[in-house]
Amino acid sequence: MRRSAPASRVVLATDLDGTFVGGTPQQRDSLVEWIREHREQLVLVFVSGRGQAHMRELARSLSLQPDCLIGDVGTSVDSPLPGYAQVLRPVRRWLDAAWPADASQRIERAMAGHPALRSQGDVGGRRKSYWYDDAAAAQRAQADMRALGFDVLLSDNQYFDVLPHGVQKGPTLLRTLRALRLPPHRTLVAGDTLNDLSMFRSGFSGVAVANREPALEQALRGLPQVHLSRLPGAAGVLDALQRFHACGGDRTWLRNS
Repeated sequence: MRRSAPASRVVLATDLDGTFVGGTPQQRDSLVEWIREHREQLVLVFVSGRGQAHMRELARSLSLQPDCLIGDVGTSVDSPLPGYAQVLRPVRRWLDAAWPADASQRIERAMAGHPALRSQGDVGGRRKSYWYDDAAAAQRAQADMRALGFDVLLSDNQYFDVLPHGVQKGPTLLRTLRALRLPPHRTLVAGDTLNDLSMFRSGFSGVAVANREPALEQALRGLPQVHLSRLPGAAGVLDALQRFHACGGDRTWLRNS
């Protein structure tokens, strides 16, 4: 198995729920079929808040093998391709170094003072995750987590993720591309919620699908490299990917979107 993909290939780094598997089953099938037809010209990276096991199961159900899996809101990285395992070790070491051995215990002790937030239980990666429905309570908890030196990501008006400082989807994707010797300028990112914002802010060309979180759309205003699609989920990804691929990653595709 090759250790790194040729630099001439286009990279699709896509969120899953609401994005790659969003829209109708027919729209998803059309996206998957297009990727299969162009698989030798494309590097496929799943970038999700879901864990590694869930992403592998999804890939199996779609009969589609991604090159790389960035999971747990950017706090885990893996690949189903044996040749990539050693190449990704520096990224995993970076993630380990950002998450102290006592991180979970410190977070749990502090979060005990915020009973309005409910633990999601055991999750993968280097993170602690909670649900919330009270924005004010979430903001108070966020302040306490930041005081401890952690980052907090609120998304979709319900998810509260405590992450290592400086670690989210975007930074992990950048390090992953560097490890695999893949060019960021030939990478298209796709997403629909605030936990995808760090990818869009990392300078990649991007598409925010039509069913995007309103807060994400507001945050993306003023980013000229991001297309705000009028198509939902997989249909929005396919439309942008076809244009991006046809232009070889050149941002002229945005003029026709």
